[in-house]
Amino acid sequence: MTKETKPLIDLEEVADVEHRKPVEELEIGGEGKVIRTEDGETALVIDLDRFTDALDRLKARERSVAPNWQDGTFTAATLRTMQFKEIQYVVPDLIPEGLTILAGKPKIGKSWLALDIALAIAGGRYVLGELKPTQGDVLYAALEDNQRRLSKRIRKIMGGDAIWPQRLTLATRWRRLDAGGIDDVKDWAHSAVNPRLVILDTLAGVRPERNNRDTLYDGDYKALRELHDWANEMGIAVLVLHHTRKMEADDPIDTISGSLGLAGCADTSAILSRGGKGTTLYIRGRDVEEQEKAVVFNAETCRWTVLGEAAAVEQSYTQAKILTALEDATDLMTPADLATATGIVRNNVDQMLFRMVRDGEIIKVLRGRYAHAKRPDLQNPIPHGKRKK
Repeated sequence: MTKETKPLIDLEEVADVEHRKPVEELEIGGEGKVIRTEDGETALVIDLDRFTDALDRLKARERSVAPNWQDGTFTAATLRTMQFKEIQYVVPDLIPEGLTILAGKPKIGKSWLALDIALAIAGGRYVLGELKPTQGDVLYAALEDNQRRLSKRIRKIMGGDAIWPQRLTLATRWRRLDAGGIDDVKDWAHSAVNPRLVILDTLAGVRPERNNRDTLYDGDYKALRELHDWANEMGIAVLVLHHTRKMEADDPIDTISGSLGLAGCADTSAILSRGGKGTTLYIRGRDVEEQEKAVVFNAETCRWTVLGEAAAVEQSYTQAKILTALEDATDLMTPADLATATGIVRNNVDQMLFRMVRDGEIIKVLRGRYAHAKRPDLQNPIPHGKRKK
């Protein structure tokens, strides 16, 4: 059975109402009028020609203000003449303005690092050893802490009688980004004298609700897009803490939990991890040089320090262990012996032995057998097995 429907405008009813004695008429913008009769009937009477003209004018006006593909274009010659401000760093040479993801495994020390950075910027202190950021206002939303734990952590980092910075605003609760969280960040920035850094610890605490229609990549990208756009427009740094996944990867960026949408949206990715090179802070971004720093955590002060370039630090560490093993040796040592004695991967030992022989730090006495340069007693080239015990 087909349901009977009533047309939006019944022309017969309109004509009937219009010919009755009207008690009230209301003009509508010159294109029509509303008529009400004695018996309460009403009708909308429209001058169709004038209404059509008005509709055409409205559509033309919409077209005139609609975005045009040419509005966002420029020529290379024009770009060459443009002047831009230099990229500002909140942590010198490491973390620039814009959106940065700081990722690492749980309990590796991301929050300690983020808090130390916040205290350094707000209080005019050094961070990561000898880096001193430009002072300014900082908002730190520590969403996995309470006030007591936050107080204990700051006391640990600041030490005894240090003055706690007034320019550091702290919060242990924050609205999700899609539920007013971004507006709250903007309000804070508007209220601050010189807003430099916003820290959201962690992403899970402010992440917008996922739309089931989005792909994993799209959902991750959209989660931070509005925050990213605002940070770049304002020239403010936003540091978002996140976790890395359990599986290792050849590319450190691939270890960030979730899809590549997060790293794709972020201007900079920083990964704090432990591996064969020790503990490192790997950084890659649109406005920062790719780098990997060797870092160390001081359990007493709960502060991180940059030791230098990870490759150079690893080489120095490997070199020192090999020299110690050869200096304490009672006989010539093979690469396998050194790998066992030092706990260093055999391939790394082989590479280091080549450099150390070249630099004169060790002596290759026989094929595949080495001695410390300061151990002349082991440098007599007697075939192994015939050496006197």
